[in-house]
Amino acid sequence: MTGDGNNTYLIAGGGTAALVDAGVGEPEHLRELAAALDRARARLDLVLVTHGHRDHAAGAPAIAAAHPAAVFVKHRWLPEDAHYDVDWRVIGDGDVLSAGGEPLVAVHTPGHSPDHLAFCHEATRTVFTGDLVVQGSSVMIHSSRGGDLSEYLSSLRRLQAMAPARLLPAHGPIIDDPQTVLSAYLAHRLEREQQVIDALHAGRSTVQAIAESIYHGLAPALLPAAEENVRAHLEKLKREGRALESGGRWQP
Repeated sequence: MTGDGNNTYLIAGGGTAALVDAGVGEPEHLRELAAALDRARARLDLVLVTHGHRDHAAGAPAIAAAHPAAVFVKHRWLPEDAHYDVDWRVIGDGDVLSAGGEPLVAVHTPGHSPDHLAFCHEATRTVFTGDLVVQGSSVMIHSSRGGDLSEYLSSLRRLQAMAPARLLPAHGPIIDDPQTVLSAYLAHRLEREQQVIDALHAGRSTVQAIAESIYHGLAPALLPAAEENVRAHLEKLKREGRALESGGRWQP
């Protein structure tokens, strides 16, 4: 589910450094982090975690052990935060942190997860976007574990309104044309919503039946993720009064 893996970003300057996202604690990642810090002649003082999903936060204890001076920060997500044995410093929307001597502004962007943060370097209009967007792919909204499609769409629109020049995502390549990618993301979600509505009108009443009708030929291992996305759309439609649910069955 992580494609080619995770991106983490090291920001170093003036003898200090900050890391955006903690990865999963693989030894190779820890060695590369140590080597990059040595080259920059910097000490790791700060680790900014975009959200509490394992591929972004599970490496925090290993990094803490290797870099005891580092402070670990994220938005609160109880009880998820307790899965990782570090002393989290809780931050929220609008908080400003120093990353290698440069200010980064925390932007609360929930939807993919309730605690999701992006980090904006306003001087260059560069945003570290975590799991908000992945170029050439889509983002799963895990409705059963705190995902919320309405919040996710609002977060995309908020990011779009910030007029960023560059997005540094946690998966996939750097995005140098943010407006095109964000507009395509929003359009894709609206298209998927219409497909869910059409499936309901065609008499498909379960999450599985709707997912199978939309995601033709999808590998069986990916079907649970597709069902989570469908469930997220259905919950959004339910809140808007455009779908009804009873006993696990849905209707328009």
